[in-house]
Parts: sequence; C-alpha cells; structure tokens
Amino acid sequence: MNAVLARARETRLLTAGALAFGVVLALYAAYALIRPYLSTMDPVDLQVYVDGGLIVRHVRPLYDPHATAPLYDWGGYSSLALKFTYTPFAAVSFALISFIPFWFAKGLAMGVNVIALVAALWFTFGGLGYRDTRVRAGAALLTAAAVFWTEPVLRTLYLGQVNLVLMALIIWDLCQPSEGRWWKGAATGVAAGIKLVPLIFIPYLLLTRRFREAVAACAGFLATVLVGFVFLPSDSAKWWFHGLFLQGGRTGFTGWGGNQSLRAIVTRLSGSIAAADHAWLAAAAITVILGLAGAMLLDRAGHPMPALLLTALTGLLVSPISWDHHWVWIAPGVAVAAHYAARFWSTARARAAGCIAAAAGILAVYAAWPTSFIQRAQHLGDDSLGLIWLPPNTSPRQFMLRGDQPSYVEYHWHGLQLITGNLYVLGGLAAFAGLLVIALLTKSGGAAPSGIRSAESASEPARDSAPAG
Repeated sequence: MNAVLARARETRLLTAGALAFGVVLALYAAYALIRPYLSTMDPVDLQVYVDGGLIVRHVRPLYDPHATAPLYDWGGYSSLALKFTYTPFAAVSFALISFIPFWFAKGLAMGVNVIALVAALWFTFGGLGYRDTRVRAGAALLTAAAVFWTEPVLRTLYLGQVNLVLMALIIWDLCQPSEGRWWKGAATGVAAGIKLVPLIFIPYLLLTRRFREAVAACAGFLATVLVGFVFLPSDSAKWWFHGLFLQGGRTGFTGWGGNQSLRAIVTRLSGSIAAADHAWLAAAAITVILGLAGAMLLDRAGHPMPALLLTALTGLLVSPISWDHHWVWIAPGVAVAAHYAARFWSTARARAAGCIAAAAGILAVYAAWPTSFIQRAQHLGDDSLGLIWLPPNTSPRQFMLRGDQPSYVEYHWHGLQLITGNLYVLGGLAAFAGLLVIALLTKSGGAAPSGIRSAESASEPARDSAPAG
C-alpha cells in the first residue's frame, strides 16, 4: 500500500511540474505576442557567435578590431555592432552554426536554451541524490517554472547566449558518478575553453582531492587551446601570448550597469577603472580564498551541490566581467534551497524556513520585474526586465566608441540607485556569506542530513524517497 501511495505522489509531482512549466512557456509565448517587436529576443550575442564562425571560415583576422558583428535592422531598431571577444576555440566551435540560416538559428537557440535550463536542473537534482525518474523530472520542471521568469534566464534567451548550455554541461560533468568515468571533469575544461570563468572549478577539484577529475579538466581545457592553434595559429598566439585574454575591458565599459561583478561595483564606487584596480584585486583574492575554502568544507561534509554552487558563485564575483545573464547559476541555487527545505521540514522547521527564505530571496532579487513598465528602458531595446535596470545606465554605443569617461552615469549613482544597480552583486555576496557560515558550522567529514546523498553515490541503485511536495 505504501508503495502504491508513493507512486501516486510521484506521478502527481511529475504532472504538476509538467503543467507548471507548460503554463510558463505559454505565458512567455503570449508575452512575446503582446509586447513590441524585439521585446523577447534581440540575439546580438548569437550574431557575434555566427560572425565568429564566419570569420574562421573566411580566414579573416579573428581579433581584428574592425571585424565586428555588423549592424542589422529589425523593425526600425538597429542592433549594436559587437566585437568577437571569445577564445579561438569558441570561434572554431561557432563555425558550425554559421552554416545555419540566421532565422533558423534564432529559434534553435531559444529551444536549446529552454532545454538546457531543464537539463541543468535535472542534473542538479541528480547531484542531490534523486534517483526516481518521475520525482527528479517533476522537481526539475517545477523549479524550471519558478526560475524561468528571472532576469538572467530571460536575458540569456533574449540575447541568444550560451550560459545555460555551459552551466548544464558543467553540472552534468561534475555530478555524474566517478566509477568507470575516467574522463569526468573533461567537459568542465571544454566549457572553460569557451568562457574562461569555469577554470575556477579546477582548484576546487584539487582542494576536494578529486585529482583525476582536475587532471581531466586541465586536459579538456588544453585540448581546446590546441584546437585553436591548429585552426587559428596566428589568432591563438595573439589571444594567449599577447594577453588578449586578460583584457576584460575589450567587451565594454567595466563599470556598466549590466556588469555585476566585484570589479564592476568597485569601479562604479571608485569613479574610474584605473582607481579600482588595486581594491578589486585585493577583494578578488580574499573572495577566492574564502570561497574555495568554504566549498572544500561543504564537500567534505557531504554537501557537494552547495559546494559546487559556492565555487560557481566565487567565479561570478571575481570575474572582471559577469554580465547579468551570467547569473543563471541562481537556477540550481533555488533547486538546492528547495531541496534542503523539503528535507528539513519534518525534523528542523527553523532550518527549513531558512531555506525557503533563501529560495524566495533569490527569486525576488533576480526576478524579471517589468521595469520597463515603471520607466522607459534605457538603451536596451524596448524591454528591460530586472531591478538592476532601474538606475540610469550608459549607452553601450557610447562606451564602446570611447574609453573611460567621468561622464558615465554609473559613476554618479546615489542613494537607492547604489542598491538596485548593484543588486546582483549584493545578492551574490549575501548568498556567499550564508554558504560560508553553513560551511563553518558544518563539521568536516560529518554525515549529511537524512535523505541527502552525494553525487558519488549516484551509481547506487537506491531509490530516492523525496517528498512529492
């Protein structure tokens, strides 16, 4: 009888998840129809990927300052011309999509990103120990429905970005069982070969004594460098040997409101990029040390997913450029908070309430609030969702045409603008501090709470007994 009731609960969870996510997608489609043109997709970043591939195919200098994505006009709106600033390996990879008609690539990018969101959450719940397919799928779909209307997720869809795909790849790679998978970790290195920030996971793997995975990650990354030199030797030499990979400012004004990193907030407070350098380096060094130490303690205490999230959060904070759409890691963050809330509900209501408050706080801070209904979106197309866009921000066209200028409006934020304009960094720092406190309070090597199993136990046939709610 208990088995029958359990299966019924699992089926209800899966049904609820499928319905919730279906409703969210339907609402998104309706929103796209009622809002003006380009409100749900202006794929300038996808255009950069395609153009990077075209540059490779046409054997043009990849990092030529004049080789930019061209201006194109949709419905009277001229999109921004952007330089290709990714790695040579990324350009080689993007050569594949340059064969696809752009109108089809737009729809493909949208579909792939939606699938990647659900996949990332599926892998997250796998890392949390969920084995029953219906429970795991229902939990993933419910969480996807909850986080879909967050600004980082919608901006990734809007721009045609690859953040969700890379996040799903990393979580899959590091949460799969180790047994029989000598190549575990390599996919994380490949992800770092496209965007460098995932390199933060290599010292995490070393500190948690997963040396084989760290070696595989290094090998995967070095393989991407080698591929770049094979297909683009001159551009690869320029990128790696002439320090282009260190020039974060090539992507735009470091202090722009869309950049939500420690360097960005220090730059905005300092009033110039040069004046912020020393303070940012000190803050970044302290953050890396504390973040990786906390992740190590969490992992050793039997909490691998919170450890993984703390590592990713450390990377977001210390990276010179963490655009708003890079913060898609909030999605697995909500999943982990909800999971622990469910686990603690019957034994420790205070802890469960804290986890619920954490999940609600993430959704509130990073939600896609319709700020364009509050005030006209500035320089970002017709629609701008998210509280970070409430303060005035510099036009990307302005800061990409000239260097650092004291007239940039981010230097003149005051009062509440300093809160809302830096909200993702402040929210990230709050989560960072909370995870550090948990890491310090958790005894190293202690047993995980009842029902929580590490990713290393994924190969066990045990069936997860997650509550249907």
